[in-house]
Amino acid sequence: MLLATPVAAGPAAPALPSEVPPATRQRLAPVTERASVAARVDGEPFRARREIFEYLLDHPEFATHLMRAVRAARYRIWSLPNGFGLDDGWGTVGTFEFVYVAPGIRVMHARGEYQQRVLPDIQGEAIITISYATTPAADGTSTIAAAVGSYVRLDSKVLRAAGRLANAVAHAKAEKEGIRLVKTFARATRAIQENPAAVCDALQRRPDVPRRELEEFRRLLNLPPDAGSKAARR
Repeated sequence: MLLATPVAAGPAAPALPSEVPPATRQRLAPVTERASVAARVDGEPFRARREIFEYLLDHPEFATHLMRAVRAARYRIWSLPNGFGLDDGWGTVGTFEFVYVAPGIRVMHARGEYQQRVLPDIQGEAIITISYATTPAADGTSTIAAAVGSYVRLDSKVLRAAGRLANAVAHAKAEKEGIRLVKTFARATRAIQENPAAVCDALQRRPDVPRRELEEFRRLLNLPPDAGSKAARR
């Protein structure tokens, strides 16, 4: 059983986008309506091609390979039968799945824990929203303004053991992850803009990168197919 604690209202509190259909809202209500922590972070706008940004959003396993290849982040994401596994490299491990995808919005349902050295591990589930607006520029890129919202519902055993301290730690972690996520996308897309061929070459050297997605990404960047991949298919 999970305990609910009040979430302070205010300009920083997240809200599910109005486009999310009623059936999905009802599915997410056990977390959003009884959240222990709610946070929203508005990231600094950055320039990127919208289609590149959205490809990375929609292919999280491939995106984390790219982020590590350009040294933008240490996330690890891998495919599971019903979603994805996650290790953020900073103590958070768990699973997540997309529950709503539409232009300008992605909504995910995550379950996991934040592993710590001093306090008990913080376990629970979260609803995470990534919303973004794009302003096209003359060079084919766009200015992307992204925001990350999260509702976190902590496991009752954690709340009994650590109380308000667990809430404070979870809130700080949610805000920090939101900021880190937007900055990571900004760094990764900047590296792609500066030298797309070098980024793809770095990915090509990683043996665990999904080959199909790598070729899709090369086409998206208007790069020729990798000669090694073409030879391997013959």
